[in-house]
Amino acid sequence: MQSIAVIGSGTMGTGIAQVALTNQCKVYLYDVSETALQKALQSIKNNLSKLVEKNKITENQKDQYLQQLHLTHQLNTIKDAELVIEAIIENLEIKKITFKEIESIVSPECILATNTSSLSVHSMIKELQHPERFLGIHFFNPAPLMPLVEVIPTLLTKNEVVQSALKILQQWNKTTVIAKDTPGFIVNRIARPYYSEALRIYEEGIADIVTIDWTMKHLGGFKMGPFELMDLIGHDVNYVVTETVWTQMYYDPKYKPSITQKRLLEAGLLGRKTGRGFYDYSQPLPTEPTIKDENLHQQIFMRILAMLINEAIDALYWKIASKEDIETAMTKGVNYPKGLLHWADEIGHTTIFNELQRLYEYYQEDRYRPSVLLKEYVNQNRKFFEK
Repeated sequence: MQSIAVIGSGTMGTGIAQVALTNQCKVYLYDVSETALQKALQSIKNNLSKLVEKNKITENQKDQYLQQLHLTHQLNTIKDAELVIEAIIENLEIKKITFKEIESIVSPECILATNTSSLSVHSMIKELQHPERFLGIHFFNPAPLMPLVEVIPTLLTKNEVVQSALKILQQWNKTTVIAKDTPGFIVNRIARPYYSEALRIYEEGIADIVTIDWTMKHLGGFKMGPFELMDLIGHDVNYVVTETVWTQMYYDPKYKPSITQKRLLEAGLLGRKTGRGFYDYSQPLPTEPTIKDENLHQQIFMRILAMLINEAIDALYWKIASKEDIETAMTKGVNYPKGLLHWADEIGHTTIFNELQRLYEYYQEDRYRPSVLLKEYVNQNRKFFEK
């Protein structure tokens, strides 16, 4: 039985702990707050009970999992852990202090990992005695349900540490991808245009929220429209990730946040969790587009899709991940109907390039610049996945 320590009993920490428990691991769940630990315990109990009701586990298994869970607010109790996953507040200084203390407690063989979604993984290793056993392991929320995990090695991470982490995650039935330590990793980087370009179209008055959402669901096959999805994620999370990627990418205009979304955040209108965001959740959500114009719908769809595809191609150009991992990340991490590179092959690279050139020539903004790799594929008439 693997011994796993999860640091932080918030939503992510609790979810990761549950994943480890249901895969026969002994789990130490640490938090400085006893209240937070008890809340986490109740959440895990409730989730396991639901699995019993659905006949996915037995009552005996539920009891066994709970016996494997050890709540603690003393770090020295995690000394036997083989893997430590940190999921505390996104504050670099607090994380660095925490890892320094953890390193003094666990064995030299113990793997240390951060679940950060917005901070540099490299920024946490400077003061570690053994940075070669440190890496990023980024789960998606809710961790028990979302299959994807991004694994982010640093320049100093040993290959055997990466392989050990991948093996553990795959034993937990997770789909793994390896990402370079750049802002947003794979998913949070490539997905930005789904939100930002939809917001831009809305802010320009080209179409309203309902029409844009309807278009992306019905023409694109996306499970949720961009505004619905932002409301579901919460603007306290979605906006902050956008702003973080933008600032860490040296204010590249491709990632520029939206004032419209910032105002929702400032007003505390965070989406579903507060009952109001782009939509008012005390009312039924609209099911039909406000504007019934097929040409407009096609323009909206192509504009957003071209921006998404361009971002995926650019991630490949900058070697953020392999083309296979990019496709896996976007289909498993955010449930896109198909991989963006496959989509580019299907639609045609020239079509995507022409759409971006049209936008660039009209707006004269660097945000619409086509990726160098897209230009190469157009000139060479190549595909990402040859049959």
